[in-house]
Amino acid sequence: MKTTEIALNPFSLMMEPELVLQTMERSEQLRRLRRHKLRPLDKPLIPYTQQAIDSRAAYDAAIDAEEFETLGSELLN
Repeated sequence: MKTTEIALNPFSLMMEPELVLQTMERSEQLRRLRRHKLRPLDKPLIPYTQQAIDSRAAYDAAIDAEEFETLGSELLN
């Protein structure tokens, strides 16, 4: 009876985590799931060419120079 109550009330699952773990260990459906390792996406999916890297660096430098000029003119006024 208690197992039926837990199955019907998902909030009761938070109160009895041991019962949840036992049920998961006995679950035939969970055992049949395919398992695969997932790796973190620490590498860019699209490899950057040197030209793209240089272009990005030039754009960043132009933005930094523009901000520096704006800040300098605001200080002079």
